[in-house]
Amino acid sequence: MTAAWDAPRLRVLVVEDEWLARNYLVELLQGSGRAEVVAAVATIAEAEQALGADSNVAVDAAFVDVQLAGRPGDESGLEWVRAMARAPGSPRFVLATAFRQHALEAFELGVADYLVKPFTDERVDACLRRLAERQPAILRGAQPVRVVARRQRSLVFLDLDEVWACEASERLTYVHSSRGRFDLDLTLSSIAASFGRTLVRVHRNWLVNGARVLELQRDAGDTTLLLGVAGVDRPGMQVPVARDRVPEVREMLMANATGVRRF
Repeated sequence: MTAAWDAPRLRVLVVEDEWLARNYLVELLQGSGRAEVVAAVATIAEAEQALGADSNVAVDAAFVDVQLAGRPGDESGLEWVRAMARAPGSPRFVLATAFRQHALEAFELGVADYLVKPFTDERVDACLRRLAERQPAILRGAQPVRVVARRQRSLVFLDLDEVWACEASERLTYVHSSRGRFDLDLTLSSIAASFGRTLVRVHRNWLVNGARVLELQRDAGDTTLLLGVAGVDRPGMQVPVARDRVPEVREMLMANATGVRRF
């Protein structure tokens, strides 16, 4: 089935241990024209790797089989979703199963949808429509101009000029700004996809706003960036630069500056 779709496709992870079911679901998702399957895996360990800080691909939604076969003691799909569903930075979850008894718990967990096997193209298409309607404005063609973060029960709205950096740490994501540090719900990859060249990845755990870089520092082979606002009493913050990204970061900073030779 090919559908007309004028928005960017959803980036989807499939977690299903049955090879035939996994391939069929991937075929339905890809064939819908609404989704791009960025990874299709059989275990929770592989799913966590796909969602980890080392991954350079953002995931908008994860389709997870409720009962995954594995070694004794391994998490089931339902247990993993139960642990991950409300964690900051997690994708939207869709549970897939051959049984209906977990449907009530699925919706109590706040998952986006619940698919019962055997899958059909009409049901998968309806699920993707629902997911797209709940995605941030960037996926509906509108470029965001501010970052929205959390401070306890409050929402904090930050202009990009206020943002110094975004950090991933222990499955949580934070934004550092001139007004302090706040919690984010999105992964670094999702933030980077939303704001393009304004927020640049300098390390697997860090995005920085190039306009807020005050110094590039080198010491004993390590490279760091000093971020902040020039002439303001509030101290800045230091962010590490991965060694393989140093030339790219230096070139980015030198692109709109003069006074020192490039070498």
